Amino acid sequence: MTKLFAGIDGGQSSTVAAVGDELGRVLGRGRAGAADEVGQGSDSTRMHDALRGALDAALRDAGLPERTEFEAIVAGISGYQGRVYGKAPALPSARVHLMHDAPIAHAGALEGRSGVIVIAGTGSVVYGQNDDGSSRTLGGWGFLFGDEGSAFGLARDALASLMRAQDDRDEALTPVRRQACDFFSQRSLRDVVHAVAAGEITRDRVAAFAPVVLATAQFRDVADRGADRLAELAVGAIHCGVPARVGLCGGVFGDERFRQRVTGGIRAAIPDADVALAKYEPALGGLLLAYRATGTDVPGLQT
Repeated sequence: MTKLFAGIDGGQSSTVAAVGDELGRVLGRGRAGAADEVGQGSDSTRMHDALRGALDAALRDAGLPERTEFEAIVAGISGYQGRVYGKAPALPSARVHLMHDAPIAHAGALEGRSGVIVIAGTGSVVYGQNDDGSSRTLGGWGFLFGDEGSAFGLARDALASLMRAQDDRDEALTPVRRQACDFFSQRSLRDVVHAVAAGEITRDRVAAFAPVVLATAQFRDVADRGADRLAELAVGAIHCGVPARVGLCGGVFGDERFRQRVTGGIRAAIPDADVALAKYEPALGGLLLAYRATGTDVPGLQT
């Protein structure tokens, strides 16, 4: 009987699951909504529904029944710190490992090798792991206090710059201000602020403004500051003794200029640093850790 394993990446905007067999063949992928519990109460089913929904979608994609049992499931969840605040996930395996999303992204990006990952998705964090298993986390302070260079951080900082320009009567940014209001379907920036505070504009919707920021010349300094901060954090992890091998993960790195800015900042400080885009997505990193949790040796993932 075929043994099955799963990795799940529970993010702030969406959740992705991958199902694989004992030979390392990826059989199916699935997607569901956000899984993080930021701002959620004890009655929340957000994490529970997202993890199970993504896994069920992956099973359907693989042509497998919903009641399939797994040898191991590893789920990395944005912001997870060892405690579930809402309804606990119910996943079909005797070995279910919940963890922060950084280790699964690390495993996927660097194929299980030591080094540093820079995550810039809805949120951001830098995570380094040594050969002895010790780790170092920099950044990752959340959308209120940090997340520089993330999609949310770029959007937040760009909107703040528009608000300052409005106060200062800087007419040069008026067309961009109108563009931002149209993007959020609001009449004014103050309406945008009130809609965010009321929860009518969600964090992932704010983060969705990041591609506009990256494509707009007037926001170039905002994008550069975010990229430079991520580079500084990666260099800081390497200076702590983590090998100078860096994987770049997350949707923001789809922008070539942003990616090159981060890469250049790292190599300016550490010329021999090996910097590249992640080898595998975080869900596949979770799958690799699921194999490792059971001592299952796979020659590599067949995607």
